Amino acid sequence: MLTNRSGTLYVGVTNNLERRLAEHVASGDERFTGRYALDRLIYVESYPEARDGIAREKQLKGWRRSKKVALVNAANPSWRDLRGRAELP
Repeated sequence: MLTNRSGTLYVGVTNNLERRLAEHVASGDERFTGRYALDRLIYVESYPEARDGIAREKQLKGWRRSKKVALVNAANPSWRDLRGRAELP
């Protein structure tokens, strides 16, 4: 899950987190992540099978913002940027 300075949330799935983060940060385009300058990784889950990750992404996208915020707060209460951290899967 990504965020920005104003707290906008973005949920996505990838098989290569480092590459995908670099794409989001470098995009600067008119897609959602570029338009809202989503530049902080605040929550990560890892799944051994792509279909499980995709199912979880769809589930999270269906949640209300308050439920997503509660999930992030439970794992990362300060909403610190997790890029480059050892705890990433």
